[in-house]
Amino acid sequence: MAAPDIVAFIGGGNMAQALIGGLRRAGRPAADILVVEPDAAQRARLAQAHGVQALAAADATLATAATVVWAVKPQYFGEAARPCAAHTGQALQLSVMAGIRSAQVARASGSARVVRAMPNTPALIGRGIAGLYAAPGVTAAERRSIQALFAPTGQALWVEREEDLDAVTAVSGSGPAYVFYVLEAMMSAAVAMGLSAEQGRALALATFDGATALAAGSPLEPAALRAQVTSRGGTTQAAIQALDEAGVQAAFARALQAARQRARELGDDFG
Repeated sequence: MAAPDIVAFIGGGNMAQALIGGLRRAGRPAADILVVEPDAAQRARLAQAHGVQALAAADATLATAATVVWAVKPQYFGEAARPCAAHTGQALQLSVMAGIRSAQVARASGSARVVRAMPNTPALIGRGIAGLYAAPGVTAAERRSIQALFAPTGQALWVEREEDLDAVTAVSGSGPAYVFYVLEAMMSAAVAMGLSAEQGRALALATFDGATALAAGSPLEPAALRAQVTSRGGTTQAAIQALDEAGVQAAFARALQAARQRARELGDDFG
């Protein structure tokens, strides 16, 4: 019989670790957390870092979980789900897998009570944001329990249409990589202009951090904030003009569309 506080994770990678760490910081006992993780080294890390019970393979212990969190790569979902299905049908299902749709999780797990989430890696430091979608069988109380599960990892945003999670994946799920990509470019340019790597890193990181905080705390839209920095004939205008001539905004739009399309394909390919 499922215990009301037990959470079982199928997969023990980065996102599972972020959620487990958040649960532990919020006071959830290690005894209330199970992880199915076939990699022995990863099981050892989970046990050492969080004190949780880590299983090499699914077994009847899973039947004690009130919530099952699917945290495997989408291409491994079918393989991971088969040995779990006999034990997961009574649980609330939470998927953090890109692309895999709630109907596919329901079929594989035996439970129609499915919440899909698209978190991002800043959850590892409590600064993430997760898009959440609840299938019709999920109760208001179960929504609240999922919201509480994500609270220690950052923000959560509910969407009413499941297909909107593909856009969430494109914007915020994959989004940290875009930020790191721009940081790489800024750091490389700083070195090319004669600054040290350490100086370039410090300047780029502080600029991103400060600009994001300014945008978050300002009533102005980013375009207005950008205009405040962009004097006619000045250095910023020269930089923005170069970016516009290179089609950077259009390239970003194409990048996000490509990410959303790939999220859709993952559901088609691996569901």
